[in-house]
Amino acid sequence: MKLPIDDLLPRIRDEFRRSKCVVIEAPPGAGKTTRVPPALVEFGDVVVLEPRRIAARMAARRVAFELGERVGETVGYQVRFEDATSAKTRLRFLTEGVLTRRLVSDPRLRGVATVVLDEFHERHLDTDLALALLRRMDVRVVVMSATLDAAPIAKFLGGCPVLRSEGKMYPLRIEYTPHSAAPLEDQVADALERILKEGLDGDVLVFLPGAAEIRRAARAVERFGLLTLPLHGDLSPAEQDRAVAPADRPKVILSTNVAESSITIEGVTAVIDSGLARVAVDSPWTGLPSLNVQRISQASAAQRAGRAGRTRAGRVIRLYTAEDFHRRPAADAPEIVRRELSGVVLQLRAMKTGELEWLTAPPQAALEAANALLDRIGATSEMASLPVAPRLAKLMIETARRGVPEKGCAIAAALSAGERGSSDLLTLAESPWQPQTRRIFDQLRRIFPGRDRGGDADALQALLSAFPDRVARHRRGGDLLLATGGSARFPDCRGEFLIAIDIEERRDRGLPLVRLAAPIEPEWLLDRAVERTALEWNRTAERVDQVSSLVYDQLVMEETRAPAAPGPESERLLAEKALEADVARFIDRAELEQIRARAAFAGIAIDEKRALQELCRGKISFDEICGLAEALRPAKLDRAAPERVRLAGGRSVKVNYEAGKPPWIESRLQDFFGMRETPRVAGTPVVAHLLAPNHRPVQVTSDLAGFWERLYPQVRRELARRYPKHKWPENPLAQLRD
Repeated sequence: MKLPIDDLLPRIRDEFRRSKCVVIEAPPGAGKTTRVPPALVEFGDVVVLEPRRIAARMAARRVAFELGERVGETVGYQVRFEDATSAKTRLRFLTEGVLTRRLVSDPRLRGVATVVLDEFHERHLDTDLALALLRRMDVRVVVMSATLDAAPIAKFLGGCPVLRSEGKMYPLRIEYTPHSAAPLEDQVADALERILKEGLDGDVLVFLPGAAEIRRAARAVERFGLLTLPLHGDLSPAEQDRAVAPADRPKVILSTNVAESSITIEGVTAVIDSGLARVAVDSPWTGLPSLNVQRISQASAAQRAGRAGRTRAGRVIRLYTAEDFHRRPAADAPEIVRRELSGVVLQLRAMKTGELEWLTAPPQAALEAANALLDRIGATSEMASLPVAPRLAKLMIETARRGVPEKGCAIAAALSAGERGSSDLLTLAESPWQPQTRRIFDQLRRIFPGRDRGGDADALQALLSAFPDRVARHRRGGDLLLATGGSARFPDCRGEFLIAIDIEERRDRGLPLVRLAAPIEPEWLLDRAVERTALEWNRTAERVDQVSSLVYDQLVMEETRAPAAPGPESERLLAEKALEADVARFIDRAELEQIRARAAFAGIAIDEKRALQELCRGKISFDEICGLAEALRPAKLDRAAPERVRLAGGRSVKVNYEAGKPPWIESRLQDFFGMRETPRVAGTPVVAHLLAPNHRPVQVTSDLAGFWERLYPQVRRELARRYPKHKWPENPLAQLRD
């Protein structure tokens, strides 16, 4: 059964008297954010987790207004670097990270009776962490969302009740837009013109990815003469209030996804949805969070569309096709399965929680990578209390210790805000900043006050402690070797060693490109470098070398090499390379083929690999490998398949062996005079090539006796005519006795 939110409040109170948790489903604009938390104060202090700073601020202001108070009295908010609460505050709206940092110092949340997880469907990292921790604590838990599969959460919390609220939703007309190559701001202007032509009855809410797109769209729609107001997290509270407050004329509110949930903007009857949002991702190189423009899910599109139907029938223009919409994922994957987890793991270490049960288990590989990083940078519990990523927390602690807190805060602010400009970090940190960077710097300086007593070298050594795995060495022409292995390009490189802080992967465009770096001195790496001695193959000299290196991770800082001493390892490497080069590299190929053919004829197996390995004993180079032919010719091979045979005339001739053929010999015909039978090898008659004085064969036979009897008389007459100076006896068999 679905009830209006005010009618649902008594049921929530009743459930809380029987149970410690409840899950609430309520559509956008139903009032859950501002109505449910105040109703729970009767059970004790309430903390509400909001996914964004603007939602926390505006919800606190709305509830305080309804109570007739100012923010900071009964109702307050606390976001990163800003605390609008007091000792009288009973209801606190917090951003998620604020709560998890509080749990580091106060694991039991003393004084808090109820924690409300608002807009849980967004599944931010800190929200999942909070849910896993709260499940084990003695506090009441409320999980609220507009688009939520409540059953798994209710089961995770031990089978708690699920309550559903109805919202006043008017009909929506949803229109799609053909694909356009026009700039986004021009597409927004075209959609707004369509709405105005049909008559605007209310305000228009435009969803855009970020502040830059909002500024461009504001310029594009100013010709329509409407009140155009931006709405995003970097605006001042007064500017945010102006965007959502009623006005005396129609408004065009240009908003990021902050207006997608948690905030109800009265009077909106039309929505223009770009279908895009800046989504938190982690750089695979720095590990620091950043915002990338991505296509939103179907669930987010439904949330956005719902903003147009709160007070009357509404209209939605999506700046993408229906086919595009249906190809989008139904919902976004939880951050815990796609984000870098070092911040979460650091908080768990600081709280000493042990094993946690998660609603969605984090990937094991991500946990292992996070633990490895924290171990590498020497993470401490102090770092978990700082409102920055673990690397930046390490940087700030180290810069403060080295007497350069101002430089540390400047570098951390520039990195945290994603400043762009110079590729040199120190130059970037000293350049004019965006307003957001200035705010972060001022807030960090309140945590780390004091003036700098050191210089750039102190700041850079502190930076190295935060990014010890990002060291690189300039090889030549802007090419870098990375301590993690692999290479990158940095055309602006000046020094030899540097920290490659941010690298852009360039698909199909060559090596990754370094976008931000800082120079370091090689001596700063010595305490982390190790000496290694290894045997390596010198391809040019074709020998085994002993290489002595000073190595930082996979980066060679210094190296000397010399011929290795003979030994088992150098022999093994030499044999390995010799076999790669092929046995024929160390023996005349014709001779090798003869040995192989002789062995095949005799049926004797020869182990060429073993013979080559044996020849490598006590040696380190190819030049020393000799005698392979002798090693391949065992004594039994000479007996079974001799290399030579002696003829009757005393001449020794080579026996030729070919695979699949009988052995053969060749010599002048006169050398065979006196031989009645053809010579034999292992009992097999050889094939005799009988040559004339000009060394051309006059007969090929394996039956010498038959040749003398049948063919020799005719051959004799021909040879005697052509070569009269040679003796051609009538009886060649008697010649030996004459």
